[in-house]
Amino acid sequence: MASFSNKPVVVDAKGHLLGRLASTLAKQALSGQKVVVVRCEEINVSGSFFRNKLKYGAYLHRRHLTNPTRSGPFHERAPSRILYKAIRGMVPHKTQRGAKALERLKLFEGVPPPYDRTKRLVIPGALRVLRLKQGRKFATIKRLSSEFGWKYADVIDKLEAKRKVKGQAYHARKVALTKKKASAATNAGEALKPVNEKLAVYGL
Repeated sequence: MASFSNKPVVVDAKGHLLGRLASTLAKQALSGQKVVVVRCEEINVSGSFFRNKLKYGAYLHRRHLTNPTRSGPFHERAPSRILYKAIRGMVPHKTQRGAKALERLKLFEGVPPPYDRTKRLVIPGALRVLRLKQGRKFATIKRLSSEFGWKYADVIDKLEAKRKVKGQAYHARKVALTKKKASAATNAGEALKPVNEKLAVYGL
């Protein structure tokens, strides 16, 4: 993601490590790039699921320092909000520059309609298969969020299954249309061969 684009860049978060992805997105947002992140529920966290569950459980029990009856800090359960809070911690969000940077980010579970037919990118520097040593344990945010009160994992799974079926049908239609265009161009080339030979004499 070194180049800058006026259009929003769509990132597929599946298989990325949370911290590395958040740092890259924070840097891009601060530089002025609009970023849309889809499939936030498939983000990975290094370490075993049990270890991450204990860490997140301890984090959820943190309350107001001097008066525990007061509200806050607020702990997010949805995967997209967990990623948002990770990015917010890497951005000067209390300044105007940081607030504007966070406004450039859109985070979604699953792949909602405007972005299901757009090109989705990955960030090699944040991919788990490239950055985490082989054999190391890891956990998925979807399972972690579901354990702590996120109720929409089943809904997202159903919508993703429908989207994949539609995507396969769209791809099949696109391949068939491409083959039809190629065959039409070949047939037209054979029919126009005498004309092209005459035009070649005149350098056309």
